[in-house]
Amino acid sequence: MNMDEAAYMLRAISNETRLKVIDTLRDIDELTVSELVNEIGCEQSLLSHHLTDMRAKGILNCRKEGKNCFYSLKNRQITQILDCLKSCNCN
Repeated sequence: MNMDEAAYMLRAISNETRLKVIDTLRDIDELTVSELVNEIGCEQSLLSHHLTDMRAKGILNCRKEGKNCFYSLKNRQITQILDCLKSCNCN
């Protein structure tokens, strides 16, 4: 990964809600929008906006089954960014 790609990815996830989505999906294969709303605790309309954008930027997969959309991480290596942030005590 070159620096342009790294900067693009960091901009794509530089939001508290997006980081929570990644953190929530790290241990769970996939969740529906409703399940993510319950886990993260934000408005469904706001979360749907973030999910659509994260999917467009290649961060998430979306699988439709009936009326439900199931979201999962496209590449689980993105969780390493969260691991680094948590380990550096950047509070």
